[in-house]
Amino acid sequence: MAASFRPSNEDSAEDGIVAEINITPLTDVFLVLLVIFMVTSSVVANQSKNIDLPGAEVSDVTPEGVTVTVDDAGLIYVNDDVVSEAELFPKLEAALENTRDKLVILRGDKQVLLGQAVNILDLAQQAGATGIALATKPPAKGAGPAS
Repeated sequence: MAASFRPSNEDSAEDGIVAEINITPLTDVFLVLLVIFMVTSSVVANQSKNIDLPGAEVSDVTPEGVTVTVDDAGLIYVNDDVVSEAELFPKLEAALENTRDKLVILRGDKQVLLGQAVNILDLAQQAGATGIALATKPPAKGAGPAS
């Protein structure tokens, strides 16, 4: 807070100290917080592994549920937590207990074998999933439906 002294003027009724708020430090703090927010939000958005999803015509509705991701190296993630094949069933069971819709969304890289995907979906049903969805990416622009 800055204060200044006004010299006495016989015609002026406002003599004395005038208090003014210096907003420069406040503006600096806001700008720093804005930069921090922008950086952390981009990191959080890109936190998931990069998976090369197969392309397909995609509906406008994205379901919510437990996400199981399998990357090209064969690592399995349940809601972004790495699990081994032995831990998959208990983790799926626990994750499905905490969801309203008992839905499992499989995000598999193009390199994932069909047998591994079927095994994961079978374990999901045994763990209590009532619905299964496959994650895809939108087709390239200009590409029509495959015939």
